[in-house]
Amino acid sequence: MSLDKDRVKGSAKTVAGKIKEAFGKATGDKKTQAEGKADQAEGKAQNALGSAKDKAKGK
Repeated sequence: MSLDKDRVKGSAKTVAGKIKEAFGKATGDKKTQAEGKADQAEGKAQNALGSAKDKAKGK
């Protein structure tokens, strides 16, 4: 069973966003922290899209 590419990319973007947010918190950089949160939201949306595609394909 292969996952939709959007699910994989979305998960990767979510993880990268969490790292970016943590780095922003550690350095006190609110812009980087906000960008990390935005990346996480985008990754979650992309993951949801991939999940919907998988369900439509019957996976």
